[in-house]
Amino acid sequence: MPELSDLFDSAAARTLDAQTSALHGDDGWRLMSAAGLAAWRYLLQYWPRAQRICVVVGSGNNGGDGLVLASHALRAGRQVTVLGAPGWTPATSLAQRAAEELLAAGGSVQQRAHDLPGADLVVDALLGLGLQQAPRPAAQRLIEAINVHPAPVLALDVPSGVDADRGSIAGAAVRAQRTLQFIVRHRGLHTGAALEHGGVLDLAPLELPAAAWQGVQAAARHWQAERLAAHLPARRRNAHKGDSGHVLCVGGNHGSGGAVLLAAEATLRSGAGLTSLATRAAHVTAALVRVPEAMVHALDDAPSLQPLLARATVLAIGPGLGQDAWAHTLWQQARDSGLPLVVDADALNLLAAAPLPLPGAILTPHPGEAARLLGCSTAQVQGDRFGAAAALAERYNAVVVLKGAGSVVAGPGRTCAVIDAGNPGMAVGGMGDLLTGIIAALRAQHLEAFDAAACGALLHGLAGDDAAHGGARGLLPTDLLAPLRRRCNPDLHHA
Repeated sequence: MPELSDLFDSAAARTLDAQTSALHGDDGWRLMSAAGLAAWRYLLQYWPRAQRICVVVGSGNNGGDGLVLASHALRAGRQVTVLGAPGWTPATSLAQRAAEELLAAGGSVQQRAHDLPGADLVVDALLGLGLQQAPRPAAQRLIEAINVHPAPVLALDVPSGVDADRGSIAGAAVRAQRTLQFIVRHRGLHTGAALEHGGVLDLAPLELPAAAWQGVQAAARHWQAERLAAHLPARRRNAHKGDSGHVLCVGGNHGSGGAVLLAAEATLRSGAGLTSLATRAAHVTAALVRVPEAMVHALDDAPSLQPLLARATVLAIGPGLGQDAWAHTLWQQARDSGLPLVVDADALNLLAAAPLPLPGAILTPHPGEAARLLGCSTAQVQGDRFGAAAALAERYNAVVVLKGAGSVVAGPGRTCAVIDAGNPGMAVGGMGDLLTGIIAALRAQHLEAFDAAACGALLHGLAGDDAAHGGARGLLPTDLLAPLRRRCNPDLHHA
């Protein structure tokens, strides 16, 4: 049986459909009936006063779910209009049976290319699961008509036009106020472009028999605030600074000193026992003023990290590093140090230029950096964020945090994590540097690489959400530092 945080791909959903129907001894009608009824009850819960209901249906089983809902609405005395694209006809035996049920309830499917009628609610039952390309022109026109209609939209299972596995949008896609998923939560609705389309996501599990889950595995897990307590327990009363590790932050080339300062301050606010900072000499005074708790070291001509590496337990490299000879020298020493690494920014670009495995490291690319690391386009990364994160983890034998809306964390042998935190105000320079420091601090506090990466990304997003209560526009990385400290202490019940 699944956990509440489990997310699934469409192959798992189809397997569950087939195995449940086999256990029920039917062709799937019992499941479709349950889905349509659950959708009708959900509609009554959130739009009880909706008298005029427009249901837009496709020819497949998602359309069949909508037809069952429409039949319930008709029997309840609602004014129901069911629309399909020109030439609509049921494409499955289940959809055919649902259409017959609709006819028995006094309804029919009208065929219309665009311009939906007046309604209090629009139900999207057009495309459903399995879409991996742009909708066909007739479906696209109906999607566009749904999006310009003034009524709220309820999407059944998946907003039409959204790839439920990848979260990508190939053409037009429905923008729903609410989406009711059936049986499982779909991983693609939690990352990337899909976040603009699903609205509030809910689940109708449909009470499957336990045997239906045989052999079905989650494709990802949804990481929310509740996970932090298990990874960030209260400290012992006799704890000392050595228990919480020593992070060395390396970066801050000419003109980019602020980046590594943000990383260093984040390590301290995330609980690192000691923080050292290696940067250009020109930045030492500013660093001491900004972060007096850090041990600041000037590295200019023929820089050598060796004395600092000997004392550190975790090395964070990349913020403001640059790609000149100074940066290359520091990167070479870092990658050969044997220390657990957190690799960001220009260190990722140096890695992309000369790829090599980094076992035990944590890479934190944004989509553009991920594209360089994989030798593909940014659009390809965004088109399949789960696939890109997994490919990076395999290529570099490292844990990867693919940043962005719905950050994805992947690692060798681990089920991907999708981070349920963060907001558009965090799309500003310096936020990634903060994340680097947070993850390095957690790694120094003895979290293994995957957990440090996932917890760090979650803490980062939660602190950003706390800081954005006064408005997302104008949010700065330093605004996250106070809520970050509170979030790092979940035992104090800071929700």
